[in-house]
Amino acid sequence: MRTRRPEPHTLAGAYALDALTRADRARFELHLARCQQCAAEISGLHETTAHLAVAAAAEPPAGLTQRAVAAAVRTRQLPPLTRGTPSPWPPRRRAAAAFAGPAASTPADGPFRRIWLPRVALAIAGAMVILAAALGLASRSAQHQLQQDQLHSHAIAVVLTARDAHMISARVSTGGTATIVMSGREHALVFAAAGLAALPSTSCYELWLMGSGGDQPAAMLPPPQHGMTGPVLASGLKPGERLGLTIEPAGGSPHPTTPAILRIVL
Repeated sequence: MRTRRPEPHTLAGAYALDALTRADRARFELHLARCQQCAAEISGLHETTAHLAVAAAAEPPAGLTQRAVAAAVRTRQLPPLTRGTPSPWPPRRRAAAAFAGPAASTPADGPFRRIWLPRVALAIAGAMVILAAALGLASRSAQHQLQQDQLHSHAIAVVLTARDAHMISARVSTGGTATIVMSGREHALVFAAAGLAALPSTSCYELWLMGSGGDQPAAMLPPPQHGMTGPVLASGLKPGERLGLTIEPAGGSPHPTTPAILRIVL
């Protein structure tokens, strides 16, 4: 039984996020070369994903570099094995020795004697810094935050790569530009904005889903970073609703208290 390959037009979101298999990517690029509609959509999605990435960037925890370098210095390095010099240790013992501390005993003249390689240590330290910064691990609380961030990122990726995902941009009346990627199939949207006017600490921006059933709070916007706000996920979309943005007291409101500075028909 042959599986049906997806329609090329539906692969634009996954292509923009580099989430296609090699075969689908090659097939889509052939299609992209002759489809102006997909080319324009990819250009917009690339811009949006770049904005989302900038808005989601975070500084690594204080002291992370020093801890990573210190850990690299304490990590015992092993010399390379050559084809003509088989290891005298069984695989399991070699694996255990690789993670052993400085006090581990090794053959005095064998190829696994203790050797310190500063350049290798620095390379490992750099890799550890990058990994730790990406994962944001510093403590158990950071691990919990990481899990929440992963769930949030996954939910955003589901919307951005949905087959029916499409992008809408609009100007905010008080300044700035809002961009959303929405999926009716997923009943959700991803919101990001650039250049929103700065607010005092007593106020905040709040998103609303506005429909026949009344205005429902959708999400609070986080403080801007490098001029970018978001990305924020809003779920529970219903046909015919509009997305609204208002300025509310810090902490948000159950109902809008000021006129909307942005309205987008979804």
